[in-house]
Amino acid sequence: MEYIYKTKGTCSTQIKLNIENDVVTDVSFTGGCNGNLKAIPALVNGLTVDEIEQKLSGITCGIKQTSCGDQLAKACREAYEQQKLAAGN
Repeated sequence: MEYIYKTKGTCSTQIKLNIENDVVTDVSFTGGCNGNLKAIPALVNGLTVDEIEQKLSGITCGIKQTSCGDQLAKACREAYEQQKLAAGN
C-alpha cells in the first residue's frame, strides 16, 4: 500500500512510502536536506515498522523537537495502522 504523510516541524514537507504488512519500502521525502533524505531511505528499506521506530523515534534536529527520521517513524506507524483498518483487522 502506498502511503503519503505530511510532515510536521521539519524542512521536508512530505514522506511517501510503501508498506506491506509491517515491512516498509520505497521511502522518499519531498524537501529537506538532500544527503540525509537519500541516506535515510537506503538505511530503512525493508525494515519493519517496529525496527524503524526503535532506530528513529525521538531523534531531534537542532532545536526542533523532531527530525525527518522521527517523522518517518511516525509516518510508518500511521501507515501501518491505516493498513490494518483498511483490511478490517
